[in-house]
Amino acid sequence: MTKPRFLAFFFVLLVLSGCAGRAVLGLDGREGESAAVVPIYVATMRARSDNLSLPFSAERSPHLNFAKFEIGIPKTHVVGKVESTGRTPDPARNFVAVSFQPIDTKQKFIDDLNAALAKRPPDEQEIFIFVHGYNNNFADSIFRNAQIVHDYHVKAVALHYAWPSGGSLPLYVYDRDSAVYSRDGLADTIEIAARTKARRIILVGHSMGSYVVMEAFRSLALSGRGQYLNRLNGVILAAPDVDIDVFQSQVRDIDKLPTPFTILVSRRDRALSVSGRLTGGHPRVGSGADIAALQEENIVVLDTSNVDGGSHGVFASSPTLMALASTGALTSDIGNRGEGAPAETLLANGSSFIQGAASLVIYLPARLLGVPQAGLIQ
Repeated sequence: MTKPRFLAFFFVLLVLSGCAGRAVLGLDGREGESAAVVPIYVATMRARSDNLSLPFSAERSPHLNFAKFEIGIPKTHVVGKVESTGRTPDPARNFVAVSFQPIDTKQKFIDDLNAALAKRPPDEQEIFIFVHGYNNNFADSIFRNAQIVHDYHVKAVALHYAWPSGGSLPLYVYDRDSAVYSRDGLADTIEIAARTKARRIILVGHSMGSYVVMEAFRSLALSGRGQYLNRLNGVILAAPDVDIDVFQSQVRDIDKLPTPFTILVSRRDRALSVSGRLTGGHPRVGSGADIAALQEENIVVLDTSNVDGGSHGVFASSPTLMALASTGALTSDIGNRGEGAPAETLLANGSSFIQGAASLVIYLPARLLGVPQAGLIQ
């Protein structure tokens, strides 16, 4: 590879690195110095590590491992940010693991999830599953999960699925292979959540994590375990790094997607543009290259191209999306709307005062509009 091409390739990797920083957990134990503490239950195909700063490594485990963490949110936290460090974290300024408890068996993990659910009021007995994206070490991914739960005021038991991303810029191909390797682990994690007493289960996948999600759904469908997909009450794929042709093939194998099913896209997502070039020029689902095809699959599409910069991580950092979520506008049960439901009712009327909401473009599923393509600008 000539020097100019090497530099160009390095720049490509640098753009893609927007998914993560380099963080360590810390395992500080000084809970009182954090502004808030978020409990996170973890199912992971990462191998265990003796390093308490990163108790799960980038190596692939032959089986699921389970744990519970308590993540401290710093007093200086800025909404939408993850204040992490590669050195010993300061709980007053950095995200930090306050506690770490390995869980030995699948049944104990289910029992612990049920115990956490039982402590919540009935309308909050929900499990929120988060699947992270490319270039995340374990700390990067669990801190992001905690930030989303905290900043979006998620009233649910947080279940983090950590797949063995290499957490390094040059390891895009390693991560793609790890995504495939980890699909059955996520399928098992969904089954675990389905076997709890949760009243609702919501799943969110980001970037390459969306590929893990779709492969897990496909694995469940093809192995005769589709009933566990029926326990999902909502799926959101944010900036999915999935080839559009591959996605449509996955949908065919799954046959019936969970509903409501929502995808966040952005034409300004530089990371997905680079990913498309790395993978032969094929458009990614998250780039919004074929919204009509997604509508035909009865998927709701939110175009965030002009929302707070429309970056690869806008789903986790956008003040606009957080404000809309706080009004309930982003959690409306779209799947229950009648044929030909007026698009104007998709966002609550009260959301019109939220700065930036006018830039969100929403595409309803074709079955609701009776047409193959229809967009709404609020």
